[in-house]
Amino acid sequence: MSHQSFFTPKKNKRKKIIIVTIILLAVLIGGGVFYAQSFVQPVDKNSSKKVNITIPQGSSVRSIGTLLKEENLIKSESAFRYYIKMSSVSGFQAGTYTFSPSMSLSEMVDMMETGDVSKNPDVRLAIPEGRQLDEIATIIANRTNYTEEEVMNTLDDPAFIEKMKKKYPDLVTDEVFNKDIKHPLEGYLYPATYDHYDSTVSLEVILDKMIGKTNGVLAQYQKEMKSKKYTAHKLLTMASLIEEEATEQVDREKIASVFYNRIEEDMPLQTDPTVLYALGEHRERVYYKDLEVDSPYNTYREKGLTPGPIANSGLMSIKAALEPADTDYLYFLANKDGEVIFTKTLDEHNQEKATHITGPREEDKK
Repeated sequence: MSHQSFFTPKKNKRKKIIIVTIILLAVLIGGGVFYAQSFVQPVDKNSSKKVNITIPQGSSVRSIGTLLKEENLIKSESAFRYYIKMSSVSGFQAGTYTFSPSMSLSEMVDMMETGDVSKNPDVRLAIPEGRQLDEIATIIANRTNYTEEEVMNTLDDPAFIEKMKKKYPDLVTDEVFNKDIKHPLEGYLYPATYDHYDSTVSLEVILDKMIGKTNGVLAQYQKEMKSKKYTAHKLLTMASLIEEEATEQVDREKIASVFYNRIEEDMPLQTDPTVLYALGEHRERVYYKDLEVDSPYNTYREKGLTPGPIANSGLMSIKAALEPADTDYLYFLANKDGEVIFTKTLDEHNQEKATHITGPREEDKK
């Protein structure tokens, strides 16, 4: 596998040895040489387990430490960060590495510093932002031996959902069992690239990794979620609406502000993607007749958020849901060039609609 450096690596073994000594002395003050040494020693020197870790471009030391600790490859995130901060390591190279609990902290750091990556993955799943479960199921089916039906059945399986609920209690809660929800785990599979180094990797492992990634991302925003009194489910739901309305040129924070302003004014959100989700269709247009679909997901008929997410959300939409812009906008529309125009009143909105949305069949369009 090729790799790309996002820092310039520096090698200085002698300095590293000095730094390890500094760490040991620092921790020694807190109590005990043996305890201090244990932080840089292997988690299990007799382990034969192999763990493949993907370090994305631009990863922070903190995120890498968290990832290594989650996989039980290091004993302490803080010791890892301190080691990097005080040593000559100026950065790591992006790539996928094969580590083991039998490796010391310094051995893993050396590999990431030099870019000693592992072999190419047997299964690579690239999950784009804004995809729904059925679309993700298709991606998985196209790159594995599992069928779309098998993927969807697993995602909707109460036993699997309960397993995820137990493993990620802050993420998967009883909210996913709302009777109005179409698919309990819709929106819970984080958009990213996932590499697997076993062609027979189980479907549960594939899906678990995606759900675990969502859990890791949201864990970084617990303070903001608490401030807004947002559960993970509510955050993912709002973020999904923003994601589905966003274009490449849009300011997601402004879209979020429109949704929040409408909720504050007790207005329906009236967002087209929810109608298409209610219809179970993937298409560009929404017609007037579509707005009458009887579904709790139809935000033209039902006020407030949908029962659950309508797609997966990227980080930008999640952040926008937590930190919306401060505006008075209540309407927006996208012109033919993808530019999103925001307005405060219905009259202004209708004027912009007349200006930017034209065509002989305008009467058939929303």
